[in-house]
Amino acid sequence: MDLNQWSEENVEFMFEEIKRKLRMATGGSIKASNVKAEVYEDLKDLYDMVASKDRFSISEIDAITTELGKIRKG
Repeated sequence: MDLNQWSEENVEFMFEEIKRKLRMATGGSIKASNVKAEVYEDLKDLYDMVASKDRFSISEIDAITTELGKIRKG
């Protein structure tokens, strides 16, 4: 899987992995079809950051979920 290229499959994968790492019960109705190619790089950067860490503070989780909301609306 090449995460450097936008595809709905890649978006779904990254959202699922972010939700898993943050132990989020729901993604707040985040769907791959909501993510435009223009904000894909932002999602990839967020995914890379989340994937690189094992633990998150409450403020980090809050910032990540806020950013996910921006990406979804982007």
